[in-house]
Amino acid sequence: QVQLVESGGKLVQAGGSLRLSCVASGRISSTYYMGWFRQAPGKEREFVAGITWSGSSTYYGDSAKGRFTISRDNAKNVVYLQMNSLKPEDTAVYYCAVRLTPNIGTRPYDYNYWGQGTQVTVSS
Repeated sequence: QVQLVESGGKLVQAGGSLRLSCVASGRISSTYYMGWFRQAPGKEREFVAGITWSGSSTYYGDSAKGRFTISRDNAKNVVYLQMNSLKPEDTAVYYCAVRLTPNIGTRPYDYNYWGQGTQVTVSS
C-alpha cells in the first residue's frame, strides 16, 4: 500500500505561482513512477507531469510545458509541482499518483494509487 497526501493548493491570481507538494508513505519503491494530474469541473482527468522516483527523468503534458516543473526529494519522499505563470484555465483539483512500474504513464488508468487532491483556483 502507498499513501499520498497533496498540499499547497489555494486561490491565486493569474500570473502568479504555486508549489504543490505530495508526500508519499507506505511501501515506497525506487522503481515507482510518480505523476501529477488535474481535473477541472466537467472535464476528464488530465496528465500534467511525471517523474521517475529514483532518477531525474521527467515528462510533461502540453499544458505544463514551459510553465510547470516537477521535482522530488527522495530523502523526504516528497514530489513537488512548481507552477508558474498560472492562468485561469489551470483551475482544477490537482492529484498526485503512483505508478507501480518505472515507465512513463500519461493516462489515469496507468496509475495504481492516488491522493485526495488539492484545489488550485486561478482568478483572472
